[in-house]
Amino acid sequence: MPELPEVEVTRRGVAPHLEGRIVEQVVFRREGLRWPFPGHLTDSLLGQRIMQVGRRGKYLLIGFDAGTLIIHLGMSGHLRILPVGTELKKHDHFDLVVSDGAQLQVLRLHDPRRFGAVLWHAHDDGDIDEHVLLRGLGVEPLEDKFSAELLHKATRKRSAPIKQVLLAGDIVVGVGNIYACESLFKAGISPKTPASRISRARYDKLATAIREILAEAIVQGGSTLKDFIAVNGQSGYFQQTYFVYDRAGVPCRNCGAPVRQIKQGQRSTFYCATCQR
Repeated sequence: MPELPEVEVTRRGVAPHLEGRIVEQVVFRREGLRWPFPGHLTDSLLGQRIMQVGRRGKYLLIGFDAGTLIIHLGMSGHLRILPVGTELKKHDHFDLVVSDGAQLQVLRLHDPRRFGAVLWHAHDDGDIDEHVLLRGLGVEPLEDKFSAELLHKATRKRSAPIKQVLLAGDIVVGVGNIYACESLFKAGISPKTPASRISRARYDKLATAIREILAEAIVQGGSTLKDFIAVNGQSGYFQQTYFVYDRAGVPCRNCGAPVRQIKQGQRSTFYCATCQR
């Protein structure tokens, strides 16, 4: 599943091709993905200018004066910017055709597993942060509001393992499975440690690790494991630098002990029992 770095790489890739452009056509090739496509979306978007392309957690937010187009890549989705008339592929489900007054381009959503989403939030429905999918999300890990103090204070009554607390997304958003594993390794914290038992000093290390891991993943174009590719069609390379994720049984890069794999909340967790306490 594309996580925060992959979605941010996508945002940075599409923004220059969308911001300031006018929507000329909206194309659906099925009734919906995870949820039905909004029936009024064509009428809402035609002729509208794209003001900005933002992100909240793993959601892309394409802003218009009239509202916000919300796009989620699901388990296997990716977006491409393509010339009009580019040959369709199987699972190309949604197109947004935009113009800068001289040239037409297509924002195309490709989603083989169809767990993605294309939704609309009108300005008349209130602030975008109050949308049902966004209002429960925690702080952004790459923004100033994210800190060790926030993590420490918010987890005093959280007995769940720290890995599960990070994935929940209500304290800090977007730290998905891959980057939670890598951040906990870098901070030297076992994924099984109850969140409430981690000290402020150790949360200092964890907050720093999360920021550094996510920032480096974005620089390297995210992780490409099965489905994700960037807007330009290239793969990400961060997976080549993993210390623990998807390395079960392989010697730890730090100490040489075999990396372990366990299940936490139906998700695979990878860690080094020697380096992470």
